[in-house]
Amino acid sequence: MAHNAPPDAHASAPGSTTAPSADPTGSPTSDPNRSPSGSRIPLLDVLRGAAILGTLMTNVWIFASPGSEWAVVQGGLNLPDPLADPRASTIAEAVFRFLADGKFLALLTILFGVGLAIQYDSAKRRGDPWPGRYPRRAAFLFLEGTVHFVLIFAWDVLMGYAVTALLVAWLLARSERVRSIALWTAAGLHLTLVGLITLATLADPDEGPEAPDPDAVALYAHGGWGDQIRFRLDNALVLRIEPVFSFGLLVFLFLLGVRLHRAGAFAPTDTGRRIRVRMAAWGLGLGLPLGIAADLGGSDFFALGRYGIAPLVAVGYIGLIGVVLDRFRLPGARSLGAVGRTALSAYVGQNLLCALLCYGFGLGLADRLGGTGPWWVMGLWAGVSLTLVLCARLWLARFDRGPLEALQHLALSPRRRR
Repeated sequence: MAHNAPPDAHASAPGSTTAPSADPTGSPTSDPNRSPSGSRIPLLDVLRGAAILGTLMTNVWIFASPGSEWAVVQGGLNLPDPLADPRASTIAEAVFRFLADGKFLALLTILFGVGLAIQYDSAKRRGDPWPGRYPRRAAFLFLEGTVHFVLIFAWDVLMGYAVTALLVAWLLARSERVRSIALWTAAGLHLTLVGLITLATLADPDEGPEAPDPDAVALYAHGGWGDQIRFRLDNALVLRIEPVFSFGLLVFLFLLGVRLHRAGAFAPTDTGRRIRVRMAAWGLGLGLPLGIAADLGGSDFFALGRYGIAPLVAVGYIGLIGVVLDRFRLPGARSLGAVGRTALSAYVGQNLLCALLCYGFGLGLADRLGGTGPWWVMGLWAGVSLTLVLCARLWLARFDRGPLEALQHLALSPRRRR
């Protein structure tokens, strides 16, 4: 994901872990997120890595389902019902999907807001105008998302992030009062929309999910890559509906990330640790019971669960991961951090790998293993995640940036005059 290019390499990615010094024109005299040494804050890298792999926990079911990307539109992803079918495989799938659906996407969105706040702080510290060159970076991000949408995966998030980032970048130069009004207005409008959709769904008799479109099933099971590209272009308006519907949520989560960053929620300090404990307690203590209730309520409460309750759980995840890292040496933290440092490459790479493994122009696993149960899908997630971790660690052993991050930096860095 793109941000206004700073002089140091680490601040160029969303959720960047290099904490800039305070803005001398109006920020506090000491940055609450700066580590004692002024170096990278590992928590943000780990959170970003968890968000990337957690997002795949949701998307992997899209790749593995008949009709794939189009099945999402039809509501035909065959959500498990452990109450009606209490087999171990059904319970495992239900838990797996519940823990991920919407939560890690919200976490990734919050971290994008954190990265944007770091970009702003860095620019102000250097005395650069804001937003300055940032619109160029947002445009480049939108282009990256468009290419990703057309060539690889219809449910891309980068395009929506690029548009939202332009608005939030403008808000960063406004007063705290203006940002607070924008944050709560966005939240209120979004929750109103989610509430109206939930009420409309409850008022309409539940006819269950539609049967998968046989043409879409055949397209993803046996069609060529070019056929899928044409399908996405022909149905672009429908396949791009989620970022339009959730725009208020995106704005809210971006601004929440800004607020958490400025409160010191990610800092290796006593204040940061106290904030993380509260985030874990409130986010999980309130979010998980509400999410479970919505999930057990069936498809009528899908919108409420994914777009209303999941962001609350995401705040709890941030707190929980932070608390664990504060108190223990987590063996997998370094690997998650490597994925977090190559977040853009990992995000695109995981979708490309899943497409090659699941679709007909690749190995066609979705068609070959369809109907055999959920275990292979969870195994696919584990295998792709392990591949991403290994690739990220090997790449960073030699290079400072991921491959797509390096391309982005090369394309957007100011050219030096000779």
